[in-house]
Amino acid sequence: MYFTDFDFEDEVLDALDAMRFETCTPIQEQTIQPLMDGRDLIGVAQTGTGKTAAYLLPVLNKLCKGGYPDDAVNCIVMAPTRELAQQIDRQLEGFTYFMPFSSVAVYGGNDGQRYEQELRGMAKGADIIVATPGRLISHINLGNVDLSHVSFFILDEADRMLDMGFYNDIMTIASKLPKERQTMLFSATMPQEIRKLAANILTDPLQITLSLAKPADGITQEAYVCHEGQKMGIIKSIFENESTERVILFASRKSKVKDISIALKKRGFNVGEMHSDLGQAERDEIMFRYKSRKIDIIVATDILARGIDIDDIRIVINYDVPRDCDDYIHRVGRTARANTKGRAITFVSVEDQQYFKRIEDFMEQEVTKIPLPEELGEAPEYSPTKENRGKHGGNRRGKGGRTHGRKDKSRRESGKPKAKKEPQATQATEKIKPAENGNEGKRKPQRRRYHRRPKRDKGGNVPAGE
Repeated sequence: MYFTDFDFEDEVLDALDAMRFETCTPIQEQTIQPLMDGRDLIGVAQTGTGKTAAYLLPVLNKLCKGGYPDDAVNCIVMAPTRELAQQIDRQLEGFTYFMPFSSVAVYGGNDGQRYEQELRGMAKGADIIVATPGRLISHINLGNVDLSHVSFFILDEADRMLDMGFYNDIMTIASKLPKERQTMLFSATMPQEIRKLAANILTDPLQITLSLAKPADGITQEAYVCHEGQKMGIIKSIFENESTERVILFASRKSKVKDISIALKKRGFNVGEMHSDLGQAERDEIMFRYKSRKIDIIVATDILARGIDIDDIRIVINYDVPRDCDDYIHRVGRTARANTKGRAITFVSVEDQQYFKRIEDFMEQEVTKIPLPEELGEAPEYSPTKENRGKHGGNRRGKGGRTHGRKDKSRRESGKPKAKKEPQATQATEKIKPAENGNEGKRKPQRRRYHRRPKRDKGGNVPAGE
């Protein structure tokens, strides 16, 4: 289906032509017309499917038709992270190039100059505000923004916002909006929390669900089953015959991101890192250098798993297996965007096998396992359902790190029978055995811990009776 098949205003069609938008993605094809008709809507689709255009184009088309107040906020778009807010704002700038509408991105982590820019944009009545929940709540509490004329309320990546604990903030913002409005909720997954949120803020919504939380078809998924110490060698092997350009490597913790980044730089790779310890200016600089190809590889936490607008990422490497299936989907979804091809490689250590098997079951797909390079030694067996698997594939450890059955290993090997424990004394058994010889078995007299001194008179004599 083509965008020209919709009854868009000329200004919208001019913007689509300038941005070379011709054919619709499935989510756009199924959501644009209901949104143009004014329906509340829940859109469930994986990342990289064009959800941003799916909700922005109908809103801009309605604004072009007129009937909405000037110098007032007409639309609120909520995003979980500043990176996604920036991405949405950039796409808005492209769409509104031929339109007399303004937008402002509102998010935390900025300097005073940026804050003043937010204030000016809201004071002049920006038509569209793209905001993270916490920052918008701050402006509401300070009386910096008037939301009484909002006609469109959009939640992008709603599942991520709830994961980050923004439920109460979203409900607070919704309570400040007019009841007569059009509300749109887009999410990659549909857990119970999203259903609860939708029931509270949407009115008779239409739900469109496409390919619920599954990787795009253009992604080639592969995995290396390995020990932790073999991972850096695998990276070196991968890039011996491949270009290192346009690569994102995900790790589970920011401390590990820093360690991996240092290790890759020592091996001569052109690397940048992205994690929550960096300030906003530092993050923007890293992304600018990556987009301008001054950096080949970004090592990042899941802060980069969503909300980045880069369509030509070639390879995604999961240095660690994410514990959550949705996180895996979002990580690998950074590649093969906009109908391109990409590759996702996951390093599966012994400890991570059960989590990776859970991901495979969730996707209903077995990921191809690549043999390790010979110089790296033997790989561990991939047996995630094997019982009693411990840290190194041995027996399962109990509380306190003790391995069950290890205590009597030397006794079993020597052939000596295990000594039987004496039964514990109960009310029906004697606690003291009868004496057999000498003093054996006799009860020892208990030692008195304290001895009271007898009272004495002034002459030092003990009175009678003491």
